[in-house]
Amino acid sequence: MKVAVLPGDGIGPEIVAQAVKALDVLRSKGLELELVQAAVGGAGYEAAGDPLPAATLDLARKSDAVLFGAVGGPRYDSLPRALRPEQALLRLRKELGLFANLRPAVLYPELASASTLKPEVVNGLDIMILRELTGDIYFGQPRGRRQTAADEREGFDTMLYSEAEIRRIAHVGFLTARKRRRRLCSVDKANVLDTSILWREVVTEVGKGYPDVELTHMYVDNACAQAVRRDRDRQPVRGHSLRRSLHVDRIDRHAAVGVARCQRQRTVRAHPRFGARHCGAGCGQPAGHHPVGGNAPALYI
Repeated sequence: MKVAVLPGDGIGPEIVAQAVKALDVLRSKGLELELVQAAVGGAGYEAAGDPLPAATLDLARKSDAVLFGAVGGPRYDSLPRALRPEQALLRLRKELGLFANLRPAVLYPELASASTLKPEVVNGLDIMILRELTGDIYFGQPRGRRQTAADEREGFDTMLYSEAEIRRIAHVGFLTARKRRRRLCSVDKANVLDTSILWREVVTEVGKGYPDVELTHMYVDNACAQAVRRDRDRQPVRGHSLRRSLHVDRIDRHAAVGVARCQRQRTVRAHPRFGARHCGAGCGQPAGHHPVGGNAPALYI
């Protein structure tokens, strides 16, 4: 098994060095792993003038898995957008079809006191957040900046989702829910956004093929509140969430408060049936900047 090791910059090399130690233990016990390292993010820019050098992308394509560290930091903030370290992660997702990101938020009893929330609120917290990664406003076109007729600067981004993009992430959500508690909550903003209306329609249609999974829908505003509260008679916060990329920023941060910044993200190969691939947040900011994950509508399992 060939693994592309991409430490990145910032805290990335430090994190990946420890991960490689764990892989070395597995190799010493007989697991056949070939680890090949390459530059990415700020390190890629410094080495080749590109946050995702052609050689790094080629290595990722030819590997069975990618171990990605973290990218980004203040020292690169002055670079043009296309050359900033974060673009490496976005391009890698797009080029490899990494459209499904699983983000578990689990509170271990030993860490309950580390949360800023009351123990009775967070005890039993166990949520799997499934984020769509390659659609929505991060990749929609057109986008850019322009000068208006009133001689003012204007920035614009396009929020865009195709039915196929929604359908494939929904299948991953329902299949994941089947392995947990068979409950799935789709989070969107269908009261004001056309993309969210389509999102809800398609997820509902896909859900008809999974009658054994309970599907619910929730506006992102309410989802954020529900992520950090529990009524006296309410059960612990458990389940699976499917969410659009724009909304994950908000809910992940709320979930992070509950789990006291316990991070567990992973990169795996394609799903054998639907081609889903998963990748981590990949932010090189100081610890805690991305407590659980990055940015995306979503599914809670």
